[in-house]
Amino acid sequence: MSGGVDSSAAAALLLEQGYDVVGITLKLWPQDCVNRAEDKCCGPQAVMDARSVSHTLGIPYYLIDEAADFQKQVIHYFAEEYKAGRTPNPCVMCNEKLKFGALISRARQLGAEFVATGHFARIEKSPASGRLLLKRGRDSRKDQSYFLFSLKQEQLARTLFPLGELTKSDTRCVARESHLKTADKEESMEICFVPDKDYGKFLQSANLVQKHRGDIVDLQGRVLGQHEGIEFYTIGQRRGLGLSTPAPVYVVELDAANNRVVVGGDSDLDRAEFNVERCNWIPWDAPAEPLEVMAKVRYNHPGAAATVIPGANGRAKVILHTPQRAIAPGQACVFYQDDLVLGGGWIARGDAR
Repeated sequence: MSGGVDSSAAAALLLEQGYDVVGITLKLWPQDCVNRAEDKCCGPQAVMDARSVSHTLGIPYYLIDEAADFQKQVIHYFAEEYKAGRTPNPCVMCNEKLKFGALISRARQLGAEFVATGHFARIEKSPASGRLLLKRGRDSRKDQSYFLFSLKQEQLARTLFPLGELTKSDTRCVARESHLKTADKEESMEICFVPDKDYGKFLQSANLVQKHRGDIVDLQGRVLGQHEGIEFYTIGQRRGLGLSTPAPVYVVELDAANNRVVVGGDSDLDRAEFNVERCNWIPWDAPAEPLEVMAKVRYNHPGAAATVIPGANGRAKVILHTPQRAIAPGQACVFYQDDLVLGGGWIARGDAR
């Protein structure tokens, strides 16, 4: 329970359906968290709201300290990916390692059969194979299946998504009917530990990266200027480069090995092919043949028609039918057929250009 309306409504729905419900909030940050004043992550208001909802619903409530694991599994990963010239996706990692990893272990200790969350996604069982399938939430505007692509069969088997068939307005109605104080609470689309969206400032204030100068070069290797650390740049960035050029230029590559930011023109951001690694497949252990899919290269991407060619060692090649802009190594690429999540992988460095 995050203290938001979605997890609050999920708890209310489960009670209506006859489940024995226990509310849990994961405390992911230490007491001196720089964002504690915010209604995010470890913010006291979020915890108070989750506790209030649990009290109203008449369910037990626990605040469980997972700060050490969050630091190791999510924050360390977040910083290391930027250092390596990749763009991390901490929400996917938090889901995989904590909400559907450590929390499932905690649930076992409490004797709980399932972990339920307020994600807008659905789980169904395949009548043909018996495998559990992950599908988009019915509310296409709020669908969060992208962030869940890395869940394994054993995690899906222990998971409930009570909001999967509902819209956001339905969810607020559930909370109002249950007289929950979170019914009209605003939602946040930010990374929970970077509430002002300035991830560079966060990395510095948390002493996870230090400024270090290097060259900004064009695609021919000519030096155009200087940067203060590749960690502070993202693929597709145009503003803040400090360059004077005849035509607009954009970050097209982050070369960690040589400490260079590579820039190019608008058309240089387009990519038609790339590889993904560490793939997770949901309807099967691995597909036996190429797949025709809609590929989402980031959460807010609408998806693009693509052919996916499975390879060895958890890799696959993605061939986009229409080139897409600003494909960033380190981001998740998730594959869909209609509402069904086939799986996905992490965009590899070196072949996203």
